[in-house]
Amino acid sequence: MIIKGNIALSDNGFVFNPSTGDSFTMNKTGKEVIMLIKEGQDLSQISQSLLEKYDVDSNTLERYLSDFVNDLSVNNLMEE
Repeated sequence: MIIKGNIALSDNGFVFNPSTGDSFTMNKTGKEVIMLIKEGQDLSQISQSLLEKYDVDSNTLERYLSDFVNDLSVNNLMEE
């Protein structure tokens, strides 16, 4: 799981894909997940990190995290 190298992420969560011209705004958690992916963490590591930080049950987190990563892929932000 790798974020494309040309994807720009600003400090306030603005994401820009120069290949497509698409831009997105991430909330704090979305930005955090992207940063953890860029650091090379896999889904289980990201999940554990978020479970320790936020008050959420593991099933809910797994569902939302899976959906978010799928959205990143659908929006051409991830390497194939």
